[in-house]
Amino acid sequence: QVQLVESGGGLVQAGGSLSLACAASGRTVSIYAMGWFRQAPGKEREFVAAIRWSGGSTYFVDSVKGRFTISRDNAKHTMWLQMASLKPEDTADYYCAATIYYKRSYYTSNDYEYWGQGTQVTVSS
Repeated sequence: QVQLVESGGGLVQAGGSLSLACAASGRTVSIYAMGWFRQAPGKEREFVAAIRWSGGSTYFVDSVKGRFTISRDNAKHTMWLQMASLKPEDTADYYCAATIYYKRSYYTSNDYEYWGQGTQVTVSS
């Protein structure tokens, strides 16, 4: 089992920055990749970014490329999502996720077995 806890959400003005953290505990040695998803009110959960635990390859949805950065610290079992140039459309609940299986890609919810509780990000215009 892997437990995930997000932190760092909040309210920010458009154009501002915010950093989210996801701390993993439990069976962290088995993690292959972690990712961030978001869900806005009335919308489906969507992929935001992912990072392979070994090697650090990163993946982003097109709408956040160039604005968001994903990173991880294997020793601290923590992943971060640094968000810059935030837009009102980035407003959503953000969830971190982890998988203990190797996969070709990590773009869908089905690619992950473990989920955090979520943290709210609100970007005001």
